[in-house]
Amino acid sequence: MPIMNNTGEWFKVRPDYYRKVELATPDWPIDFDLEYMQVAVAPYGGPLAAIRDATKLVPVKGAARPMIRIFNTSGNETGHILWNHGKLISMGWSDTEELICVLENAKVFVYDLFGNEKESYSIGGEASVIKIVEAKVFQSAAGTGVAVMTTSGRIFLKQNSNKTERKLPDIPNSNANCSCWEIVTEGRNSYCLLGREREVIKLQHGQTVGTVTANLFEKPHDRIIKISVSYNHQHLALYTNTGLLWLGSVDMRQKYCEFDTGRKDIPLQIEWIMNTHNSDADAVVISYPSYLLIVNRNADRSEIPSDPVMFLVAEMDGVRIISQTSHEMIQRLPKCVQNIFAVNSQAPASYLFEAQKKFEEKSYKSDEYLSMCRSNIELAVNECIEAAAYEFCPETQKSLMRTAYFGKGFIPLHNPEEYMRILRILRVLNTLRHEKIAMPLTYKQFSHLNPEVILSRLVFRKHYAVAIQVAKHLKLPESWILEHWAYHKVMNDQNDNEVARKITEKFKNPSIEGISYCNIAEKAYQNGRSELAIKLLELEPRASLHVPLLLKMGKFDRAVASATQSGDPELVTEVLLEIKKKMMLSNFHMIIREYPLALNMYKKIMMESSRTALYDIYNTEDDHKSIAEYHFYNALESEGLESNLSNIGNSYAQGRCTVEAELCADTARMLKLQKTLSTKHIGAAEFNGLSIHDTMYELLKIGELKEAEKIKSDYKVPDRRFWWLRILTLAEKYNWVELEKFSKSKKSPIGYEPFVEVCLQRENVREAQKYIQRCPDKRKVYWYTRAGLYEESIDCAFEQRDLHSLYELQSKMQLIRDPVLLEKICHYIGMLEARR
Repeated sequence: MPIMNNTGEWFKVRPDYYRKVELATPDWPIDFDLEYMQVAVAPYGGPLAAIRDATKLVPVKGAARPMIRIFNTSGNETGHILWNHGKLISMGWSDTEELICVLENAKVFVYDLFGNEKESYSIGGEASVIKIVEAKVFQSAAGTGVAVMTTSGRIFLKQNSNKTERKLPDIPNSNANCSCWEIVTEGRNSYCLLGREREVIKLQHGQTVGTVTANLFEKPHDRIIKISVSYNHQHLALYTNTGLLWLGSVDMRQKYCEFDTGRKDIPLQIEWIMNTHNSDADAVVISYPSYLLIVNRNADRSEIPSDPVMFLVAEMDGVRIISQTSHEMIQRLPKCVQNIFAVNSQAPASYLFEAQKKFEEKSYKSDEYLSMCRSNIELAVNECIEAAAYEFCPETQKSLMRTAYFGKGFIPLHNPEEYMRILRILRVLNTLRHEKIAMPLTYKQFSHLNPEVILSRLVFRKHYAVAIQVAKHLKLPESWILEHWAYHKVMNDQNDNEVARKITEKFKNPSIEGISYCNIAEKAYQNGRSELAIKLLELEPRASLHVPLLLKMGKFDRAVASATQSGDPELVTEVLLEIKKKMMLSNFHMIIREYPLALNMYKKIMMESSRTALYDIYNTEDDHKSIAEYHFYNALESEGLESNLSNIGNSYAQGRCTVEAELCADTARMLKLQKTLSTKHIGAAEFNGLSIHDTMYELLKIGELKEAEKIKSDYKVPDRRFWWLRILTLAEKYNWVELEKFSKSKKSPIGYEPFVEVCLQRENVREAQKYIQRCPDKRKVYWYTRAGLYEESIDCAFEQRDLHSLYELQSKMQLIRDPVLLEKICHYIGMLEARR
């Protein structure tokens, strides 16, 4: 509405102001007439469901088969339901915008806003046996519930589809019929209020019989015909057949007023008008044909002419009115709006608004108005921002925000956060109120629902582009919106290549994070589009995400390839074990043999868990070397190596492993010889299981030189090893004579230092001296020193002209404190130094 006419739809119900706001006019189909319809409207600017009212005579147009039609607030049909489930008693909307239909046989069907059936359940118990005459859909903290009244006058209540039904207490003195009833919720609990004649009966679970409250009205009447509970379930309105209206608290302990409407006709609806600035309610709106009556707690009234047929929708901050030709909302006027636009208002925000207008007109009066509010300029700016949020007209919003922008320039260090926040929200609200989106939310409703719920509703309505822009504008993640868009493309576009291309183009934006192609691929697979699923999985870089779906789809070869390419051993292991459960073993082996990493991982797993399976895969591949190793490990574990060496050797030979085959043959001969030796030398030595080295050592220890020399010859033991063994065994026996003979038998292949070593180990310096003389000259000084023959060591060093060794010996003699040898060393050092 233009600013100059901003107060045109205000009306006063003393002491408060209310206003009627015009929303987008619905454009109903030409064959749709609300007069003959049973209607259910969702709150928060939600959809409308309508079906022909069976109690009214309707001129038949087209098919006579009943059909529920679903519209948005702009009058566009979003879906329909061809009704064939039986007699429909009532309809209502859940808090998630699902249409709930209650049947005469206590069955409940749930549909989305496009008319697709989502679930069905039964109220159960006695309610499903006895016919239902009335039903109500209500909201509570436990979810969306359904309450039904049977032909016997009993009421059953189901808090949500997952909970069991509860039978409320019987109605006391139930001879007279109840004329009206309503459900009241308190947190997660709900109870029923019934109007019967001049009484109100409260039926609450846990009581044996209902509580009766009478004598609420002072003036005479016959019966209560209407009950209305406020949106927050705190206030109650009762209407009698004589036109009396009673307003009070829902527990009926407090009476606000009793008002005589002066009308004898039955009202269509009664709804409480919730306040915009708090969670209270001060007035009710009563609809009659072509007439609206607003009555507040002070028993003041206001009348508004209206269309002959209308439906009231209770909202958390007002009442929406839907008719054949209009869509309006009645609200209590926000205080900030009243302060700015009220006639003769002296609020600071009103002066600031006028100052800004005069400033645009380049009038000197701007400064005059500004001076009137300068002391409260911050309050005025805040009120303008708040008022803009409550306005529906974009032009009014702009003027108020311009005023706030103008005013905040006079506030030092002003924080613009709230100004920017409201700007963003207003842009979103104006977008939602557009006729193509048809979600006329108020600022308070937007704040209550929170942006995430708003986005989910846009997505469910398939307004993906708008949802993405809103998410960007409010700085919220948009990845999940794109995923839902992709689901929609998968289910509705049959061209696989085109769908994959479009999804790739949308998802390649680097600013979008957290999107997985696997979720979309799984959706495609569930819809029977395996090829599209595979195309999408190829785009997913994280193997840990797409491999499980490949397994689910039965694409085992692709799963193994992806797992091996990832290089993740845990993933490869998981894939192998899963595939093995689902495939024939031969086919499984055929797949994994093409992937070396997978094959090796499988072998490792089987080595630890099932050796038999490992042998099967070796046998399938004709891997004789691995078969030989398999037999070898088994033989070691079972301590049956000797009996299995023939098989092991044959397998190595078939695998062309000549060295390993010869080693097996040599080992078999050695084991046989060790058995013979153990039998021959019982008690002297134990040969079984020893190496060739240890076998010769044991033989030399017991003096079997010829046997040891035969093993040396048969097994090509090097001379150096044999000489070491011979030296060690002779030294252990202190057989110095034989050791000397052995040293002179032929030239030693290991030199004579080992002879010196074993002699010194057994502290036989005299024998060691014999062999030092045969050691290389450069090592003699070392061995003489180690043997403690310092004089010989000094002479040897002098002969070799080794000054370095002489200096080391000098240091050692100083420690020993041998003056004779020290003098000799000094003399030799002096002589060698002089020759330089």
